[in-house]
Amino acid sequence: MARRHLSPDEAALWTALTRSVRPIRPHGRVMPALPTQPVAVTPKTGLTPPLRQTPTPAPVAVRTPAAVLDTGWEKRIRGGTISPDMSIDLHGHSLSAAHVRLNQAIASALARDARVLLVVTGKPPKNAADGASRRGAIRGEIGHWIETSPYADRIASVRVAHPRHGGDGALYLVLRRKK
Repeated sequence: MARRHLSPDEAALWTALTRSVRPIRPHGRVMPALPTQPVAVTPKTGLTPPLRQTPTPAPVAVRTPAAVLDTGWEKRIRGGTISPDMSIDLHGHSLSAAHVRLNQAIASALARDARVLLVVTGKPPKNAADGASRRGAIRGEIGHWIETSPYADRIASVRVAHPRHGGDGALYLVLRRKK
């Protein structure tokens, strides 16, 4: 199928539309700002020039948890020799209560200069009704909670815990040091 080029009217409409779109997650990919150009008013379409918007400052780069830490941390996590400074048990709580408790625990760990927070979410059910393994409700939401937490930039890594600390039913939150 051959590509059709936009008419000047369609291009003006498209430009006006793209300027009005705001990202759901502002810390995601950053698109360069488009230069603002007035849209021509034509009797045919009745378009009016869009209001000029003041340029928004470039978003600050948000640090995200790393998939892999340095060799020392990796050996300690795999070998189970890591010792959590604090722990919190979320299973058995409602989703809203677990979310609040998680944020409180992260704030408390940061206030105490803890490096590793053990978060017990509970293991996924072994016998799912549909035959497939399903994640528990808290385990299914915890990634989103951590990502949108006010402390997200203070979390260096999120890892599945060693079996001695709960295995699939728990996570290590490795916290960044204070600056």
